[in-house]
Amino acid sequence: MVIPRVQAAIASAFGEEFRGTDPVIRPSQFADIQINAAMALAKRVGLPPRDAAARIVDDLDLDGICTAVEISGPGFINLTFDGTWIEELLNAQASTAAGTTAAAGPAAEPGRVVVDYSSPNVAKEMHVGHLRTTVVGDSLVKVLEALGDTVIRQNHIGDWGTPFGMLIEHWLEIGEDSPEAALLVDDPSAFYQAARAKFDASATDEDGFATRARLRVVALQGGDPETFAVWQRLVAQSKRYFNAIYAMLGISLTDDHIAGESSYDAHLAQLCEELEARGIARISDGALCTFPAGFTGRDGAPQPLIIRKSDGGYGYGTTDLATIRYRVRELAADRVLYVVGAPQNVHLRMVMASARDAGWLPDTVEAVHVQIGNVLGEDGKILKSRSGAPVKLMALLEEAVDRARAVIDAGRPELTDQERAVTARQVGIGAVKYADLSVGHDTEYVFDFDRMLALNGNTGPYVQYAAARIRSILRKAGVLEHYTGAGAGTVGGPTAAGTASEAGTASEAAAPATAIAVVEPAERALALHLLEYGVTLQRVGELLEPHRLCTYLFELAQLFTSFYDQCPVLKAEDSVRESRLALCALVLRRLSGGLELLGIETPENM
Repeated sequence: MVIPRVQAAIASAFGEEFRGTDPVIRPSQFADIQINAAMALAKRVGLPPRDAAARIVDDLDLDGICTAVEISGPGFINLTFDGTWIEELLNAQASTAAGTTAAAGPAAEPGRVVVDYSSPNVAKEMHVGHLRTTVVGDSLVKVLEALGDTVIRQNHIGDWGTPFGMLIEHWLEIGEDSPEAALLVDDPSAFYQAARAKFDASATDEDGFATRARLRVVALQGGDPETFAVWQRLVAQSKRYFNAIYAMLGISLTDDHIAGESSYDAHLAQLCEELEARGIARISDGALCTFPAGFTGRDGAPQPLIIRKSDGGYGYGTTDLATIRYRVRELAADRVLYVVGAPQNVHLRMVMASARDAGWLPDTVEAVHVQIGNVLGEDGKILKSRSGAPVKLMALLEEAVDRARAVIDAGRPELTDQERAVTARQVGIGAVKYADLSVGHDTEYVFDFDRMLALNGNTGPYVQYAAARIRSILRKAGVLEHYTGAGAGTVGGPTAAGTASEAGTASEAAAPATAIAVVEPAERALALHLLEYGVTLQRVGELLEPHRLCTYLFELAQLFTSFYDQCPVLKAEDSVRESRLALCALVLRRLSGGLELLGIETPENM
């Protein structure tokens, strides 16, 4: 509610063209929040920062919201909120029933968002490099859905191309019922490597495996029934493997979301013909290429995007152009997100530029590369196994669960074996996902089990423990069931800095019947942070940065710990006790709901 009022004051003071100015809200050691907009506006409006701040304050209407508005330093505007106003907002959030949507003030228009993520290759092991695109992509779709967007998941698996001749020929030689065929699900890399070894060993044999594999590619592309049937089996087996990984990670992708490279094969020839006929693509060194403006090689010459190779084959550029055309035309996307490794940035920008040149990606559609950084080992290099091979993702996840189980077995021996197994999976997988999501998606990070599983610092277990601790408090008070009613969907409410629809989940607490009173400083700090949940989600959706939600949840867990240390709950007087229990319940609601948007479960016990 503050942001629109500050923006209105800026527009009133300096003109409508300044209405969209970012208020630049920051924490303040002298007040509840600090507005730094005057610092950025000063040069634009030709005034000293302090004078610009005074003009803003003169037009700032915060009656009933603030008890103090002060200018400090070179032009900072400090706001101290009225305690009654904080309580009204907080109780409005707390009383909003799960499964409803409520928003005050303007909200962004919901759109249709296509999100391309995970994208493993058929007959190949998913390795640690697939972790980030899968985890970040799944969190983004959950947040965007919570904010009201219609989200279309697209798993662009690698299921077409030259390697399939080799894989199909290998499958036919070994037979569907052989133990080696089972490797497609149990150990895809071993299946692929066996086929590759046969191919390399026979490379010079005119009648050998390699020759038959090349002919098999031609047969596949020509629609040969036997070859196509084997290809379908390979894809089906790989789907079983992908789904095992997704189930382990708690990822929302299903077979219905698969739109592999093969989906576009029938359209590639026509696409190339159209681009060439319109003069957007031309022959260069025997290959058909586009040359989007602004891309040059090291020699300064225009950089080509090859869409048809000199041998007549198609590559990633061709398929990616067909993909983006389909997503705009057929899926009616307003926004297309590619959650893909950072090294693909130039390629994707060239694809997007070529698609815009062709009119397939209009200016009304936003296309974004959500760049994914590398996962590193302790040596600062890309994480690999001792043999130098990429680390298998399933093995990594199983180790995380095993490590968590060892800690839980030692610390909570009174839990049943089943309870410890469930908690170990929730904590181990949650630790890996949180560690990945808590850093900027375009940055690198060092994979460190000890740090990930720590119960202190910005980690998944720390946030999960805070939620489990609140459950324990509510359980001891005999009100856990009262505060954890079922419900799902979107939960909204007003926020202190702005307005937003707020995501809710089935794991959130039900609406409390007791009004929350905000009296002590620790209660006030916790309340103000709770009111920032909706704004945080909006920022995640706008900037496509899940780490902002992780930071919010970590800070919420810290503030709850400070509150609980300073403000007795179970031993407080009756009315104070009920108020603080209701406040605890709202914190649980936000912690569990936020974790669920990250794709992380909240354990019952820790």
